[in-house]
Amino acid sequence: MEFGIQFFPAVGPDQKSADQYWREALELTQLAEQLGFTNVRTVEHYFLSYGGYSPDPLIFLSAAAALTRSMRLITGAVLPVFNNPLKLAGQIGMVDAISGGRLEVGFARAFLPHEFARFGISMDESRARFEEGLEQVRRLLEEENVTDRGRFHSFENVTSLPRPTQKPRPPFWIAALSTKETFETAGRLGHYIMGIPLGGAHMAGLLQSYRDAWTAAGQAGRSKVMLAFHMYCANSAAEAAAVARVPLNQYLKSIVDAASGWMSGVSSRDYPNYQKMIEGLARETFESQVDKGLAWIGTPQEIRRAIDGYHRSVGGFESASLQVNFGMIGRAEAEASMRLFAREVMPYFVQA
Repeated sequence: MEFGIQFFPAVGPDQKSADQYWREALELTQLAEQLGFTNVRTVEHYFLSYGGYSPDPLIFLSAAAALTRSMRLITGAVLPVFNNPLKLAGQIGMVDAISGGRLEVGFARAFLPHEFARFGISMDESRARFEEGLEQVRRLLEEENVTDRGRFHSFENVTSLPRPTQKPRPPFWIAALSTKETFETAGRLGHYIMGIPLGGAHMAGLLQSYRDAWTAAGQAGRSKVMLAFHMYCANSAAEAAAVARVPLNQYLKSIVDAASGWMSGVSSRDYPNYQKMIEGLARETFESQVDKGLAWIGTPQEIRRAIDGYHRSVGGFESASLQVNFGMIGRAEAEASMRLFAREVMPYFVQA
């Protein structure tokens, strides 16, 4: 198993300025590489404290590329629904060049009603826009002189520059919450999967659907699963809880607030059961997340047990992407947690 870090800002200007947040994120990224974490990623969201500091993950990854030498740089994820594929393909090629071929590109459908409303895009177009945008970006990176007449974007005889440093292109990931079709699509297309077990979805079955689709499509190579977790490691359970309980509860509240449209009448055929999923998230707490193994918070021994148990329960996964400074956890606290985790947790799994 490999371990990476991720930055998902869930703070606003009244809590922490954007320049402080990203300065700390870049400092933690440098430390993470020194400690043996293999990748770093961040998100694309807009407007609210939940993710709003990160409207373009490729900007952060470009800065991270200048401060690191070996870490993989992963978008977690970009949203084709809000981006022109010509622009996105060019940005991907540029960051792949700047990083010396270390970029990996995660794509997601987006799921927050307020973002669709503010961009003036129907949620019922979500899947169609995602699938068209993903395929158009793939072609623009892999091919030259591309012509594509889509439902949402069309272009003729285009060669995107810069050409990708990695050939034929950077690896693609698909982010998925709980929709089986998304897991199956990722497997069928031969892309890696980013699962988000935060809401307690039946991840074992969803990952099996992904792997089955990969095999049925005859994809070359091995499938790859990355799952996201909050992590805080301390010398005592009491210390870990004292630091992480309030920030994790604040994070959970921020996602429910950002997705509140699902509980106030929004519906879409492209998002079955999302109202129930957000209602379920509204019932989650620090204690329930830790008890279910969805947040790795505690002593090194407790976290090792949590990793081992969750790994077995879902049929295994290859990569864990860890939120280390969620909410208002500061740089010094996150650094101490990362150092302890790297020293007393990672060796048990990286060498296995």
